[in-house]
This record gives sequence, C-alpha cells and structure tokens, in this order.
Amino acid sequence: MSNSFDKPYNPKDVEEKIYEFWEKSGYFAPEAHQPQAGNPNNDKTFTITVPPPNITGSLHLGHALNATIQDILIRKKRMEGYKTLWLPGTDHAGIATQNVVEKDLKKQGISRHDLGKEKFLEKIWEWKEKYGHIILNQFKKLGASMDWSRTRFTMDSGYQEAVKKVFLHYHEKGWMYKAERIVNWCSRCATSLSDLELEYKEIESSLYYIKYPLKDGSGFVIVATTRPETMLGDSAVAVNPKDEKYKPLVGKTLILPIVNREIPIVADFAIDATFGTGAVKVTPAHDFIDAEIGERNKLEIHKIIGQNGRMVPEAGAICEGLKISKCREKVIEKLKELGLLEKEEPYKHNVAVCYRCDTIIEPLPSLQWFLKMDNLAKMAIDEVKSGRIKFHPQKWEGVYLNWLENVKDWCVSRQIWWGHKVPIEGEEDVLDTWFSSALWPFATLGWSSSAEATADKPDSNDFKEFYPTQILSTARDIINLWVTRMIFSGVEFTGKKPFSDVIIHATILTKDGKRMSKSLGTGIDPMTLIEKYGADATRFGLIWQAMGGQDIHWAEEHVMAGKKFCNKIWNATRFVLKQIADCELRITEPQIENQNLTEADKQILEKLKNAKESVSKQTDAFEFGQALHDLYDFFWRDFCDIYIEENKKQNSLPAGRHGGKEILLYVLASSIKLLHPFMPFITEEIWQNLPVENKKALIIESW
Repeated sequence: MSNSFDKPYNPKDVEEKIYEFWEKSGYFAPEAHQPQAGNPNNDKTFTITVPPPNITGSLHLGHALNATIQDILIRKKRMEGYKTLWLPGTDHAGIATQNVVEKDLKKQGISRHDLGKEKFLEKIWEWKEKYGHIILNQFKKLGASMDWSRTRFTMDSGYQEAVKKVFLHYHEKGWMYKAERIVNWCSRCATSLSDLELEYKEIESSLYYIKYPLKDGSGFVIVATTRPETMLGDSAVAVNPKDEKYKPLVGKTLILPIVNREIPIVADFAIDATFGTGAVKVTPAHDFIDAEIGERNKLEIHKIIGQNGRMVPEAGAICEGLKISKCREKVIEKLKELGLLEKEEPYKHNVAVCYRCDTIIEPLPSLQWFLKMDNLAKMAIDEVKSGRIKFHPQKWEGVYLNWLENVKDWCVSRQIWWGHKVPIEGEEDVLDTWFSSALWPFATLGWSSSAEATADKPDSNDFKEFYPTQILSTARDIINLWVTRMIFSGVEFTGKKPFSDVIIHATILTKDGKRMSKSLGTGIDPMTLIEKYGADATRFGLIWQAMGGQDIHWAEEHVMAGKKFCNKIWNATRFVLKQIADCELRITEPQIENQNLTEADKQILEKLKNAKESVSKQTDAFEFGQALHDLYDFFWRDFCDIYIEENKKQNSLPAGRHGGKEILLYVLASSIKLLHPFMPFITEEIWQNLPVENKKALIIESW
C-alpha cells in the first residue's frame, strides 16, 4: 500500500499532479482512443464543444456547473469506448473586450481615438495574449478534460474565414441587406445592440400628463408619457379603435405643443386603453412600437436624438445640443409655462440598459445590416418540432419556439472596432459577436477549409469525423441569443443539425433565491471553493444540488459534504488495501463468479449491480444530481456502513476464502469507476494504487 494512504486525503497533494499526468499522457485528445475488444462503441464518436466564455471572463459558479456537467458526460463516454472530443475555446466578445481595454487605457489618460484604430486593435491583441487564457486555466483547475491542443478562438484566421463565407452566402441569397431601421442604440458604446443584448432595471420616474390642443379649438387630448422630451418628435396621437371615449376624435388634428406642428389622431390596436388616459403620443423615430404604428398609418418620421445621446437640430431651438435629461427639464418647464402640463405622478418602470456599460438605451433610426429571419427561423423551428433536437428539461422548448415564431430580422452590424469586419468593400462596421459564435459547432472543426476541399487540399478531418456534435449544455439566458442561431446556422451551412440534445442547466442563485452579483458581493468564486475544499468536493457540491431541473439556492455546506465524502472514499480505500495486503489479489471480475458467497456478499453485489444501472441510466438521462445521490447512498451506506463492517466479521472465517477480500476489492474498484466522472482526481489517484490486472489510467478504463 502506498505511503500516501497513511495520512488523511489532501486534494492539494493530488489534483495538480493528476491533471499534469492526464495532460502529458494525451488522454484528453481523441487520438488517445483505445478500442476495447468487442465494444460496439469503438467506431462511434462523441463530441461536445464548450460554450466559449468571453476572453474578459473568469470562472463563476454557472461556468463551473456547466463544465462539470460536460466533463461528466465526456468522461463517461470516453470510458464507454467512444472516441471523444471535448473542444475548448474562447469568444472575442466584441463590446465587452473593447470596453475592458478602453478602461485600461483611460487609467493611462488616453482613449482609443488617441491611438487610432490600428494601434487600438494591437492593444486588444496584447491584452488577449496576457489575460485571455485565465478562464481556460481555471477550467483545468476544475478537472475539465478538454482537448487543449484544439483550443479555438473566434478571431482565429480559419474562424474569420468561416464568418466571411457565411456573411457572403447570406448576401448572395438576398437575405443580408442594409437599411435604415430603428435600432437599440447605446450612446456610450456608440453602437447598435440587439434586443437580446439589453438588460432591464427598475427606475423611479414620473408619469407626465400633457394636454395636446385640438386644432379646431374644441379642447384637448391628454396623453401620459414617461419621456416628455420625445414629444418634440411626435407624428401623431394614437388611441385604441375600441375605446369609445375617443372614437369621435379619430381623424381630427392636434397642435403639437412647443413645436406647433399639426399631427393627426389615429386608431391602432397596439394601444393599451388602460395605460394613462388611453391616448398615447407616437414618436416613430424613437420607440419600436411607435415605429410600427407609424408604418401602418404612414406617419412622418422626426429624428430628434442623435447617436451621441444629445438632441439634434430637428428637436428645435429649445433643446438642440442638450443631453436628454436636460432636454426633459426644459420641456417640462415650457409645458408648465404654457399651462399644458395637466399633472405629474411618481411612476416606477423598467428601462432598457446596455448589458455592458449600463447606459440607458435610446431607440433611434440607423443605417445597419440586417439578416432576414423568415426562412432561417422555419429551419430552426422544424429541427425541434420534428424531435431531431431535444431540450432537457423539455419546458425550454417553449421559450425557444416562442421567440422564433415571433422573430424579427436580425441587426448584425455593430459600430465598434474589435470584431469581424463586415466583408463588403468600404464597410467599417463589425459583426455582432453572436453572429460569429452562431458558427461555433462547425467553424471550430475546420468547416471553412472543408467547404473548399480539393484534390490538393483535402477535407478537414475533424469536421468530417466529429460533426455533428452530440450535446450542447448551456444556460437558459442564451437560448435565443445563441442556441437558436447555432441550430439554423448548422442546418443552412452543413445540411445537418449541430447537436442532438440541448441541456439547459439550473441557474445558481443565492441561498435566499436572488441572482448572484459580484457588484453586490453575493457572487461566489469557484476558485475559492477549490482552494478551500478541492476540485472534487466543489464538483460534488455543484452536482449534488442540481436536482430535477430546478434552480439551485446555493449552499456551501454541500461542498463541505463533498469534502467529507472524499475522506470517506479515501478511508474506505485504505481499509481495503490493508485487508488485501497479504493476499496478492488482482481485481478481475471473473475471479468472483466461482466464490462461495455469503449472504452479505450476494447483497453487496446485487446492490452494486443496481448502482451501476442507476448511475448509467440517470447520467444518460441528464439527471446528474440524482445519479450522484444514488452513488453516494450506495458507497457510504451499502458499501462502507454495511458491507465493510460485515467484512470485518468475515475475516474470522476458515482459511482459503480470503474472508471475502476479492469481493471487497472488486466492489471498491467498481465504485471508483462509477465515481470517476463526478470526482475525477481522487478516483484516479486511488486507481493508480489498486492492484488491477492490466491496469490503465482510470480516465481510459472501461466503464
């Protein structure tokens, strides 16, 4: 028995050493695949591509949970004889990375404009080389068995070629077009954003009731708004056609206060008759719903807010050049002076903010590139409705389908410097980060070179061998941002679905059920847990709480329980190794079949059989928490508390039977195999110390 078992289990003595052993041995690469005699899986591949984290990111609990889920799957399939590939990589994260580097420059007293575009991009590449690998190294600390030799980055040259091909393909089909449309605009980042890139926060504001005089002098129509400054760009006042109190006024003309422009009263079903007075101002240039009302009613468009977040000349002399907040003050002051402000009420409501810099978003018209979504959405819908792609839990199919069935054309251009440049001559815009990451499952495998295969330049072996992938595991907040787009991209460009199953893992919340937040101090760093308890215990705590698709109310005590379980496994191993020290035993399953079995032997073998079936079944059904609970119960209660105790009695049996020691060793070895995908470090360390016939590394042993 190794001297290491003479002392308590210490993950710091094991984890770094074991990971280095795996890496140096090349076991993470599919080339390390060793066919198992008679195994029907020998010719099958199993591929997962990691959801690429931003190069600006560091590991959070959600990443850690997702990576553990993927590692469980890949390790089990590797042991089952599949040729496995878990492909790692990172995303260039356009806006996020540009913001980080700009903040870094600001500390030095310079801006990107001081450097110019070329020098600024050089700074970003320097930053990426220095910091972009941090999260990948953190995945290693967790035990992730990714093939690091195949690490990809969304700005790699091959990936850039794939993005270019995709854009031009859409352009040639007439699905990619340029138009001036109302978009979400961040004045701080100076770029357009998609609806999915917005966050919402509640603010305390006011609801202003403003009198709009009728042209014929017969009275007023009172409208309620939270944004009085935008009235300077109004084109109409709209009411619901079923609202009886306004029916006589539809078609009449109003005089827009301050501006003194004549505007009509129109009827439109988009109006909520219960909001405010039931009459709503319509500003087609600065509100998405208003833009649709304007299009249906052929209203004029008056753009009054510029891309710098200040009022433009068309807003009139009262506000030209002012920030939006200052313009609001001026408008309210003028309305009071004219006697047209009926009242003002406190009002709480949600406003859209930039997901990167928290600036309030301004909808405004802008010339952008758009991708037509009609045909692509149908493709994506069909893949799921047909059952070719399944969501787990199934309830998330509804979120996926609902968005696609109501999707609008995708604004894919961004006015920043870092990213994939729009591949049209004379264009300076870059593409939405999600446009490039939509290609991840096939662009990472060499699809762009595959698409140009010739006799002199053969097809990409990785693309041919490992695409389609099998499983995607990700968070629910990017179902529409990413999952939908990968599915239609895969079908459009490869003719095949990119994966068969989508696991939407639980969201980890604080113990009282709130979102974790670094800024509020409620976020938990997995690296701190790994340092304190070890990676296996951290993985245990994450998976133990992942039960039945419900969100996790984080409790660190489950990580502590994982540490205790490591100690239990270690101590049980020490006991078994001491028991067999004088027996020259080697664990091979057939040795057990002809033994004279006691009742305790029969019971533990039956329970082991049940545990094997349960863990395999639950893991294949993506019920990872339940699989771990079943395995924990078997090992702690059935094996340690019952069978090992019984074995101590068997040691007094007549000579010649080894007191059930063969079975003791067999059950331990089998348990260590079952535990390996969940707790890989301690199990590999133990396996290396077990007397196993024809022993290989546990990571490539047969399941």
